[in-house]
Amino acid sequence: MKTIYKEIKVLGIETSCDDTGVAILSTKYDLNNPNNSICRVLSERVSSQVNLHSKYGGVVPELASREHLKALLPLTKEVFAEAKLSLKDIDAIGVTTGPGLSGALLTGTSFACGLSEATLCPLIPVNHLEGHVLSVLLENNSLMDKKCEFPFLTLLISGGHTQLIEVTEVGSYKVLGQTIDDAAGETFDKTALLLDLGYPGGPAISELALRGNKYKFRFPKPLCNRDTLDFSFSGLKTAVLTQTKKNDLNDPDTKKNIASSLEFTISEILITKCRLALKNTGLKRIALVGGVASNRLIRASFVALSKELGVEVFVPSKKLCTDNGTMIAWAATQKLLSGFIPVKTENIEISPRWSIENKYQN
Repeated sequence: MKTIYKEIKVLGIETSCDDTGVAILSTKYDLNNPNNSICRVLSERVSSQVNLHSKYGGVVPELASREHLKALLPLTKEVFAEAKLSLKDIDAIGVTTGPGLSGALLTGTSFACGLSEATLCPLIPVNHLEGHVLSVLLENNSLMDKKCEFPFLTLLISGGHTQLIEVTEVGSYKVLGQTIDDAAGETFDKTALLLDLGYPGGPAISELALRGNKYKFRFPKPLCNRDTLDFSFSGLKTAVLTQTKKNDLNDPDTKKNIASSLEFTISEILITKCRLALKNTGLKRIALVGGVASNRLIRASFVALSKELGVEVFVPSKKLCTDNGTMIAWAATQKLLSGFIPVKTENIEISPRWSIENKYQN
């Protein structure tokens, strides 16, 4: 059968937290086999609010919404100028409508609705977590020199989420386990504040950990001795707090050792849960996604796990691990090719607690 390609261009808009992401993605797909596709990022921009929120030690929702409002139009103009396109060249608009901060989501969604109304361009609501999950299918991987394929296990690790998800196909996700309290990324951030390393904490902890002794402090690994795929990090945070009070933080070695021990402990927790999930599901592919997936030690630990268990490990490039518009454009494209019907602007709504298991917002 002759291969006949059709091209669609999708604008992706991401404003779930404190990064404003806008991108235009071109996908050429086989009309007889939509899974056979060639993708190209025509243009992408991300505006980070890290410098603004760092002085407060975390994201301030009202400020985040205000900054999204300032950034959206300039970024959108920039991506269209770089791609040498206009709004009439776009086939669909994908926008994050949940989960995330209510005000931030509303800002991005309202902007996308305005573009859709002005151009009659189809609007695709995208689950932020689905954007992360599907990002592993977009490019040849940083750990495996090929694209991931269905089905696969996903470990989603970020500042707000820690989940194990069984991925069968686009739109078919089962949460096998998740944190019952705090997220892995939040644990890094809170520890960084205790060590006076600033916000966000992940990169600073990782850098400091390189010069520390990971065995100096024996931090707890909550739920790791139980037959559950859920996570817990609140006890670990408390243990770190205790050690910061018992030890002299003016001693540089203390900070290095706490950072190294924490990073090692979190990595061990994640590996333990993923090993159990792979055993329970029989899956042979695992994807690491989300901002914390950029962590050097965690990546290295999963390379070792792949050799131990004979499974394939996939991790997106670092720019796709953090929040961005490209993954939203990609997820919207995949939803379109899977038969998803665009939503009318008057029916679209934000869902700050939208579960990835629910195909439609709730």
